[in-house]
Amino acid sequence: MTKQNVVASEVTSDINMAIAVAVSKSSMFASAVQKPPAVPYITISRKKLLQNLEISGGARVTSWVDSMRASSPTHHKSTPSLSDDQSSWMLHHPSALDVFEEITNASKGKQIVMFLDYDGTLSPIVEDPDRAFMSDAMRATVRKLARYFPTAIVSGRCRDKVYSFVQLAELYYAGSHGMDIKGPSKGSKYKKSIQPVLCQPASEFLPMIDEVYKALLEKTESTPGAKVENNKFCLSVHFRCVEEKKWSELVQQVKSVLKDYPKLRLTQGRKVLEIRPTIKWDKGKALEFLLESLGYANCTDVFPVYIGDDRTDEDAFKVLRERGQGFGILVSKIPKETNASYSLQEPTEVMDFLRRLVEWKRLSLRRQFRMRRRLEGMKVSLPN
Repeated sequence: MTKQNVVASEVTSDINMAIAVAVSKSSMFASAVQKPPAVPYITISRKKLLQNLEISGGARVTSWVDSMRASSPTHHKSTPSLSDDQSSWMLHHPSALDVFEEITNASKGKQIVMFLDYDGTLSPIVEDPDRAFMSDAMRATVRKLARYFPTAIVSGRCRDKVYSFVQLAELYYAGSHGMDIKGPSKGSKYKKSIQPVLCQPASEFLPMIDEVYKALLEKTESTPGAKVENNKFCLSVHFRCVEEKKWSELVQQVKSVLKDYPKLRLTQGRKVLEIRPTIKWDKGKALEFLLESLGYANCTDVFPVYIGDDRTDEDAFKVLRERGQGFGILVSKIPKETNASYSLQEPTEVMDFLRRLVEWKRLSLRRQFRMRRRLEGMKVSLPN
């Protein structure tokens, strides 16, 4: 993973996670007035910020462009050395489809909880992010998945936007890289508390995010193909449709805006530059919050599974490794440094894996039901 251009301070206080009661239950997107959880900041001095955003020398811009180039799958061509690297990488990150039985054996007797990224995981990466639609087959698969396991969508997208793509009210949604979390509008049979889940730890940044969004729209207007997306608690600058020779110019434009906002940080995802608040909150924190909301914070019988394709998903993969529970699955056709345990190559393989998981659970429940009926029959036949 590429290191973020921020300097994290030592934080001694624990993150105070909160479950708030939504004011209105009438809509999936009903807003609630709440005090956000107390979340520590990633501190950075203005002097250091200006050093990090320095563009006159060009060295940092060049570094960013190199990183942008590396994140673009179109630059990974098939070569003998890459093939050898992939074979070696697959030994350490085998296909989740090939070791499916190993995975299900590890989860026996535990509650599986599913966490799914959206772009590149449930839907293919497309040139226009507004047209990243999931297929009807994938939607049907995720709907069945949620019948058997608590299921959450964890995305960098605005929560409203990702919900408009998925259109399943029975799921948990964590938008803006986990900074906007809401539970199912239909209610959940898995959740132990009756209160709806709502978590928005970066609410105070909304005016600033909106201000920077407008500035970026104006600043990047001269770069053909650049698209700025407002994800409510964070911003995305997509460069997948920008000519490579314009990438350096785009980085300069973004950094020239951010130099006046030390409370925002710039990171990079898959063909996208991300602007986020400098709070210590990410997809890993969102995963922990959701597990706590479901009542599995300190349980040994929970088995979280996180599937994602982006650098931002690494925060969740890392949390699972540190917890020693469940595992992460990286969606990628090329070798990448990752904390995930297994791999899948593309969304179609993700759908195959989810379908197999649903079928495995369905058959397991059927066997349990038959066994219970058989035992009940034996009790009835026994003499008093």
